[in-house]
Amino acid sequence: MSKSNVGDSSGRGRVPVKVKKDRGRTASSRKWLQRQLNDPYVAAARASGYRSRAAFKLVELDDKFRFLKKGAKILDLGSAPGGWSQVAAARGATIVAADILSMDEIPGVTFFQADLTDPDVPVLLKEALGGPADVVMTDMAAPTTGHRATDHIRTIALVEIALEVAEDTLKPGGAFVGKVFQGGSSNELLARLKKHFREVKHVKPPASRAESVELYVVALGFKAKSPAD
Repeated sequence: MSKSNVGDSSGRGRVPVKVKKDRGRTASSRKWLQRQLNDPYVAAARASGYRSRAAFKLVELDDKFRFLKKGAKILDLGSAPGGWSQVAAARGATIVAADILSMDEIPGVTFFQADLTDPDVPVLLKEALGGPADVVMTDMAAPTTGHRATDHIRTIALVEIALEVAEDTLKPGGAFVGKVFQGGSSNELLARLKKHFREVKHVKPPASRAESVELYVVALGFKAKSPAD
């Protein structure tokens, strides 16, 4: 499903829903609820059976770059609640997912509740896949503080953890997809990506809210590790 199937994300032609003031509801919770009720991706996710609107970000990224191949072996890191795993499974991939949080079962997805900083976890995930991965993807982000520089650094740290797993598990020609914040990848991370992948792109998919500072890095064409790496 692409943006055209979701509808006009600008909201044109739709009557906005307004949430009335309520003694039991704070201004911030009222604002959040109003945004949810007026978000076409939230409604589309519910109609499609996706666990989160974030599923459409992966749909749009894959529609553009075509990395979710039928029969591909995929690692979904930081997978809960499972929207990205649902999309990959629907496109015919075999998925091994991991998150420090629990995640309800998804047909075709093997899930591990595990800490990605544990050095034994990448080996466990690779064994569960039955060999190297075609794609390693992550939609992980640290809880936001409201301080853009701090949030960027914390999210980059999570992407670096996922990239370490990717470097250990991807097959030559594989892809890595991860969330960063506006400002793109740090210089060190970008240099690392360019060293290990043929092509590196920063993308903001239409399903990413206009006010959000998130971006996604899509790295294609993983290069086989040299003995010096």
